[in-house]
Amino acid sequence: MTLILAIVIGGIIGWLASLIMNRDAQQGIFLNIVVGIVGALLAGFLLNPLIGGGNIAAGDFSLSSLLVSLLGAVVLLAIVNLFTRRSIR
Repeated sequence: MTLILAIVIGGIIGWLASLIMNRDAQQGIFLNIVVGIVGALLAGFLLNPLIGGGNIAAGDFSLSSLLVSLLGAVVLLAIVNLFTRRSIR
């Protein structure tokens, strides 16, 4: 059940991140899910030890962990934009 919930939450987070970074037209639902999950994992392993809070990968779906995961997905898309478009936005 946690895996299905992580996929759904990851898809929503990836979709929100793609809307923030203006990449929604280039991405489909699969890439939104991948960006959301990978962004959540990156944020969970890199940002959460610095600022504290829960981790979505560990099954903690609190507001702080969701916001940190969204931040991780936005940073991931910014890095992808930097390599594909040569600019962050």
